[in-house]
Amino acid sequence: MADNCNFVSILGVLLILTMFDNPIIVYAGEGVPNVALFTFGDSYYDVGNKVLLSKDKNPAQTKWPYGKSRDDPNGKFSDGHIVPDFIADFMSIPNGVPPALKPDANVTRGVSYAVTDASILGSPAESMTLSQQVTTFESMKSNWTTGYIKKSLFMIYIGTEDYLNYIQKHPDADATKQQAFVTSVTSQLKTDIRSLTNLGARKFVVQLLAPLGCLPIVRQDYKTGNDCYELLNDLAKQHNEKIGPMLNDFANSPDIDGFQFAVFDFYDAILRRTQRNLNYRFYVSNSSCCGVGTHNAYDCGKGNVHSKLCDYQRAYLFFDGRHNSEKAQEEIAHLLYSANLNVIQPMNIRELIVYPTGEKMREFWEPNTFSARRRLPSQDSYAGYSA
Repeated sequence: MADNCNFVSILGVLLILTMFDNPIIVYAGEGVPNVALFTFGDSYYDVGNKVLLSKDKNPAQTKWPYGKSRDDPNGKFSDGHIVPDFIADFMSIPNGVPPALKPDANVTRGVSYAVTDASILGSPAESMTLSQQVTTFESMKSNWTTGYIKKSLFMIYIGTEDYLNYIQKHPDADATKQQAFVTSVTSQLKTDIRSLTNLGARKFVVQLLAPLGCLPIVRQDYKTGNDCYELLNDLAKQHNEKIGPMLNDFANSPDIDGFQFAVFDFYDAILRRTQRNLNYRFYVSNSSCCGVGTHNAYDCGKGNVHSKLCDYQRAYLFFDGRHNSEKAQEEIAHLLYSANLNVIQPMNIRELIVYPTGEKMREFWEPNTFSARRRLPSQDSYAGYSA
């Protein structure tokens, strides 16, 4: 009898270990419809468009140590995959979504229009504004049926370049001028989202801006040491405060049927990992893994930087001066896809995908919900979370 009990106990332990070693992830084939993923924005979402636009056919992001974690420098600003890659994986999209500018790409399950250096109000010659990205989508729209576009996912992350450039050019701008600039940026963003709805898009995921003042490149440029540059953080917060109400207005608009959305609090997710990095198993959160300077913020991917590469990139929140490591990108993707209202509201990506197409939303973005629904740090439901 004792031997039987011991045998059962051993089986139980093995089962538990197997569960932890093989976490259960719900993919598109398991209750989630096969829809397309369209991404818009800047280098955070760029899967290779910048390489195709650049006069330099071998820019830094195509060289080692970019892609180091997968031994594959592929034009993405990370040591491996970026957020859209993981979201595509969760949606069972084979090989992720291709760059829109790649000739003969398989666009069946979606496309990435995001381009490095993109902004909302204006971009360099070798990039595209969000408006130009929307125009490119319009030119490709015939690849998908109207019904398929309506039930597919449109993800947007953009605005970093607008605010970094603004503060660089106007370091002494007063509060009134800053507010006016934020209004101009978010007004154009609203116009661009409206343009997408006119082209049939209905399901949107908008990722709020990160705490821009905490980027290693900003700490290095403004010589803040271990502190964040609060002026840029404040601009990011002003921008973020306008996104939820804007999307609520779209969802309640009588002339846009079935507008649905999710707002991801990227600001808070990064700030938590910056301030309480050890809870998330990041040992360095104020400097990057690859680069030169006080915070290793510049020249990753260039020949003189190899000696400055960190020993273990998964210990770092940032891989280069402004982009997260693959480990951080994977955590963010999991939060986007399946987190609760502490970090994404009024629903996460998985809920948004399965929400009946064309149906009016029953819940909306609520101000201060992110902070109001949080538990105390000791009870935090995702402190210590590591994908």
